[in-house]
Amino acid sequence: MIFLGLLLVILGAGAAILVFTEEGTGYDVFGYTFQPDHIEMFLAGAAASATLLLGLWLITLGSRRAARQRRALRGARADASHRVAELEKEKRRLQEKLDKEQETSRRAAVDEPTERRTADRRAATAANPGDDRLVAGRAEETRR
Repeated sequence: MIFLGLLLVILGAGAAILVFTEEGTGYDVFGYTFQPDHIEMFLAGAAASATLLLGLWLITLGSRRAARQRRALRGARADASHRVAELEKEKRRLQEKLDKEQETSRRAAVDEPTERRTADRRAATAANPGDDRLVAGRAEETRR
């Protein structure tokens, strides 16, 4: 629209410049000579003015439309940026939760054999309170 408006403004301005630069009542346009009377001159001026105003109107409409599209695009970018920030925040939160769960499971895996050995020692001691060799032997079996 802006391009068409500029084209019409140039056309209207060109017609006005043609009228103002000619010294007589005859006009040479692309090799043709025109000699309009008063009414034809008035109508040509009205057409040139209408063309000029139509071109300005199209430029205005095109500019408003482009500005509206830029605003909408800027809003969409802001929304997308906000959504990306929220997703990154959620990702960090879930990663921290996963890290905590993995750390808990690692600790449980490390602590489990130790707890079994301790339970085996207690059971062996309870079964044979005076036999230290039995306790040491069971501890040795547990380590393997």
